[in-house]
Amino acid sequence: MRKFLKNGSLSGLVALLTFVLFAISILFVLLNGAGVYRRLTQRDQHSYDNRTCAQYVATKMRQAPSPTAISADTFGVVDSLLISQNIEGSEFVTRIYCYENWLMELFTLADGDFLPEDGEKILPLGSLSVSQDGTVFSFVLTDTEGNTQHLKISARGGDSQ
Repeated sequence: MRKFLKNGSLSGLVALLTFVLFAISILFVLLNGAGVYRRLTQRDQHSYDNRTCAQYVATKMRQAPSPTAISADTFGVVDSLLISQNIEGSEFVTRIYCYENWLMELFTLADGDFLPEDGEKILPLGSLSVSQDGTVFSFVLTDTEGNTQHLKISARGGDSQ
């Protein structure tokens, strides 16, 4: 009987060690997978933010009532894209600019006295540079990590008002 107990506890100990080794392996794989997943989602979010900023600017330009309603200017000390439109006899302007690491939009009366901090935060963005050459607009979008994206858009189409 003693021999049976000795062999029984040895096989039980081997089974327990095998289980512990298996559990540690599973834990290692899960922790490693979670780290990989976190890095992938951060990369995807960063890529999404960059594409969305560029698409936002392009869409706003396409929504302009006419190519002549779009211009580049400064707003405070930052570059901005201005889109003018006449609504029921009053001139309004939409300003798109970067302020304090945010892509911002401000829709106001054209002759209103507003500051860059009055706009609505749209997406995180490090800086925005806007230049105009006739109807071609050049944008340099820099994300919060310093990566730049160059974008050229030609103002076209729209109904003349």
